[in-house]
Amino acid sequence: MLPRPPAVPLSAAASNPLQRLITLRWIEIVALTVALLLGGAYFGMALPFAALWGVVTAMVLINLATLGRLASGGEPASREMLLHLSLDLLSLTALLYFTGGSVNPFVSLLLLPLTIGATMLALVDVGLLTVLALACYSLLMFYSVPLPSPEGGPLAEIDQALLALTGIAHGHEAHFSGHGFGLHIVGMWLNFMLSALLISLFVSRMAHALHHRDAALAEAREQALRNEQILAIGTLAAGAAHQLGTPLTTLTVVLHELRLAYAGNGELDADLALMEHQVKNCKEILSRILSAAGQDRHDGGALIDLHVLVNDSLEQWRLIRPAAHCTLAGALLADPQLPAPQVFADRTLEQALLNLLDNAADASPSGIEVRYGWDATSGILEILDDGPGIDAAIAGHIGKAFVRSRKGGLGIGLFLSNATIERFGGKVELLGRPEGGTCTRITLPGIAAPGRRTAP
Repeated sequence: MLPRPPAVPLSAAASNPLQRLITLRWIEIVALTVALLLGGAYFGMALPFAALWGVVTAMVLINLATLGRLASGGEPASREMLLHLSLDLLSLTALLYFTGGSVNPFVSLLLLPLTIGATMLALVDVGLLTVLALACYSLLMFYSVPLPSPEGGPLAEIDQALLALTGIAHGHEAHFSGHGFGLHIVGMWLNFMLSALLISLFVSRMAHALHHRDAALAEAREQALRNEQILAIGTLAAGAAHQLGTPLTTLTVVLHELRLAYAGNGELDADLALMEHQVKNCKEILSRILSAAGQDRHDGGALIDLHVLVNDSLEQWRLIRPAAHCTLAGALLADPQLPAPQVFADRTLEQALLNLLDNAADASPSGIEVRYGWDATSGILEILDDGPGIDAAIAGHIGKAFVRSRKGGLGIGLFLSNATIERFGGKVELLGRPEGGTCTRITLPGIAAPGRRTAP
C-alpha cells in the first residue's frame, strides 16, 4: 500500500481557537497595563492598584498555561473552551469589580466571551456561559468598588471639557452628581469602538476558520467515499481475476488442440497463434493483478526515471494493443538541459497510465500521440487523441466513478487511474484541443537528479 503524500497542516492560528484566545488576552493585558500605568502615574487616580495588578498577573499566568496546552497539540473540546471563556469572563468581572462595577462604561465587554462562545461551543455550553455572564453582571450591580470622583487635577479638567464639547453639561451630568459623567460618555464610546473592533476581527476570523474546517471535513468525507468505491471495485476485480483463471486455461487448451488439428492451414494457424498470444497476455495481466494485490505493504514502489517510466509503459501497452498506433513526440519543455527528474512509481501507477492510453486509443482509432517533459518540480506526460472531445455534460464529473461517456463507458478506468495518480501526489487533467480531440495531461511530483542532463 503506497504512502499518501503528507497533508499540508493548517497553521495554529487558522485551525486552533485557543490561539485566537491567547492573542485576545495579550491585547487585553497590554491595554490594561497601559491604562493602569496612565491612571496611577499620570492622572493620579485613587484605584486599588494592588488588586488590579493581581488580576493582570493572573491573566498572564492563564495565558502562559494556555500556551502550554496549545503546544501539546489537538483542538480543544467544547467543555475545554467553556473553561477558558469562563476564566476570561471571571477575569473581566474582577477588573470591573475594582473599577466601579456595573457603572463602568466598559461593562459590556462581558459580552465578548459570550459572543466568541456562541460561535464555537455546543448549545448546552453556550447556555452555561450565558448564565455565568448574567450572574457576573448582576453581582456587579450590587457589589463593587466605586470609581473615585475626578475632583481637581487633569481628570476634572478633561471631564468638564468633554461635558461642554458633547453638549450635555446642562442635561445629564446631574445624574452622576459630578462623578465624571463626561468621562463616562467618552468611556462608553471607547468601549463601543473596542468591542466592534474585537468582534469584527476575532469572531469573523473564527467563523472563517470554522468554514475552512467544515470544507476540509467535507473533502475528507468525499475522499472516504471514493476510497470505499475503490475498495469495492478492487474487491470485485480480485474476485474476477480468480474466476477468469479457469476459462482462460480452458481457452489455452482448446486453442492448442485447434492448432494441432489445423496445422496445415496457414491462415487459420496464424489467427489461432494470435488468439493464443492474447490469452497468454490476459493470464499475465491477471497474474500481475493478483501479485500486486498481495505484495508487501513496505515494498510498494521505487524511484524511476520519468523517461524510463514512459517508455516501459508504452512498450507494455503496445504488447497489449499491437494494432493501435502511437507516436512518441518530442519533449514538452524547450530547455533540454534541465535535469530529468525521478518519480515514485509501482505497478498500480503503470496500470493507471495503461488505462489512460487505452481510453485515448478507444476515442481515436486513427492513432494517438504521446509527449512528456518536466519542470523544476514535476514530471509531465500528455496523451493527445483526435477523438470527439469531452462531453460538456460530464466535464465537471471527470475522474468520478460511474460517469457514462458518449461511447457508453462508465468511466471506471479513468476513475481508478485518477485515484491512483492522486495517491502519488499527482493529478490528471482532461483538456480540449483547439483542433479537436482531447489532451490527457498527467502531472507527477518529481525528485530532481542533480548533474544529469538526460533529455527524452
